[in-house]
Amino acid sequence: MADEVVIGIPELTDEQIMEVVEAGERAARDYVLSVLPPKKIYDMGLSIVVEGTKPLTITVDVELRVASSARVDPDELAREAAKKAMEAVEARLRELALAGRGGA
Repeated sequence: MADEVVIGIPELTDEQIMEVVEAGERAARDYVLSVLPPKKIYDMGLSIVVEGTKPLTITVDVELRVASSARVDPDELAREAAKKAMEAVEARLRELALAGRGGA
């Protein structure tokens, strides 16, 4: 069910992996906060796991508990936030791939 994206990146340093994870976390958090005010969010669990080198496997998991007055489906919001996180991760990986080829 997961999408596979082939980018062709060089092996990442620990610092680059942290940049990728932070970009994904920021995108997910910003998306959720663009939909709901913080007081309507009881709990937000965000996990981005990076495994392997070639291929690099990235898993994004977002879990939300929101106030019943929030009038949103927390599961759908979590899915959308995870999608935004993956888009940000993919964009950052593309930037790193370009930089690795001397293009940036």
